[in-house]
Amino acid sequence: MSRNADNKCLYERLYEEIKQDILHGRLADGARLPSKRAQAERLGISVVTVENAYAQLLAEGYIAARERSGYYVCAGELTQPEPEELPEEEYEAPAEPSPPTGSSMFPFSVWTRLMRTVILEKGNSLLSPVPPGGAPDLQQAISAHLKAFRGVNVPPHRIIVGAGTEYLNNLLVQLLGNNLTYAVEDPGYHKPARIYRLNGALCLPIGLDGQGIIADELYYKNVDVVHISPAHHFPTGIVMPISRRMELIKWAVRRNGYIIEDDYDSEFRWAGKPLPTMFGLDKTGRVIYMNTFSMTIAPSVRISYICLPTELYERWRERLGFCSCPVPAFEQYTLAKFISGGHFERHISRMRKNYRRVRELALQLAEKYCGRESVSEESAGLHFLLDISDGSPLHEIFRECGVKLSPLAEHYDEGSIVPADANGRFVVNYSSADINVLLKYKNA
Repeated sequence: MSRNADNKCLYERLYEEIKQDILHGRLADGARLPSKRAQAERLGISVVTVENAYAQLLAEGYIAARERSGYYVCAGELTQPEPEELPEEEYEAPAEPSPPTGSSMFPFSVWTRLMRTVILEKGNSLLSPVPPGGAPDLQQAISAHLKAFRGVNVPPHRIIVGAGTEYLNNLLVQLLGNNLTYAVEDPGYHKPARIYRLNGALCLPIGLDGQGIIADELYYKNVDVVHISPAHHFPTGIVMPISRRMELIKWAVRRNGYIIEDDYDSEFRWAGKPLPTMFGLDKTGRVIYMNTFSMTIAPSVRISYICLPTELYERWRERLGFCSCPVPAFEQYTLAKFISGGHFERHISRMRKNYRRVRELALQLAEKYCGRESVSEESAGLHFLLDISDGSPLHEIFRECGVKLSPLAEHYDEGSIVPADANGRFVVNYSSADINVLLKYKNA
């Protein structure tokens, strides 16, 4: 056993090894353990380390001490058989998922340094629960970020932090009520609709035209709450113009309804400036803003947030203010420093530069094999649409490059009529693409 094999305390490692030997029968009941000095010399560790390990085993009843005799194993009925190993051909280890391109650029050294700073500054307070809406430091950092980069003025206390957008969608159903009629874009991202329906709410798919979700359908289907992604619709890529945004806000006022604005990948726009958020345009308190750090940092970072208008914030405080914030304090304080210290902005800048190059290469391959007219994209986000025939070599090429293809037809709501022009059209997601493999095929 090497001192540097891992970061566990040596006595804990010795304790664990002996315990496992006892549990699995490698040390029989009544077997005598080496003396503390002999064990220390054999392993090249201190006698105190062995003494601590034996003391823990003794306290838990795995061994017993006999005066002037030593330590003996007390296995009794503790022994467990070794797990039966499957034949090699029957066992297949789960494949490690490839990290997204953006994750590979994440500044881990900076994040690690900020973690140490948080520990030193916060100390024991990290063990205390954060307020229900989130850590004030993170709320303040998000508020300043939104004001600087999205033109959104929202006080920190009206920003509610949650463990991913799924959690926040569940929270919104509880806040708004499951007796309302919800609507989602069709085609679109399936999870919100599933969550609303699982909560007992009626959720309707609403069709799109060239400007986004069709407002007229919201009226005659008596919708109360609509969930949309106006900055860059998934999967069509439509960027909703100002005229349609204002039309939807008028609908919300007349209906006394709400708009959930999912701004999930607004950081990635490749031409011009992002359009103003609907939350920023709205002066009536009818828009709820939602965003996540899973797209910009890593999918495993389950930190998302919503910005509530004043009336809904008061309702949240009264109805749901008793709920604990599900995101650990340590992660929240570290992310707060990451944002407020300018590291998040620099990280996004690096990601934009890299994704711009990946996008160019993916588009060049798409045009090479399928023609320019087969591509549909709006210079935003991390995906585009492409018409690909079944026999095209691009299927295999994109698979090798880490570019994910999914049929557009799969993104329509269950029971919806899929239009004929969706057949043969694929959503091309290049967020996990390997730029070196793309370059290889581009230069081939």
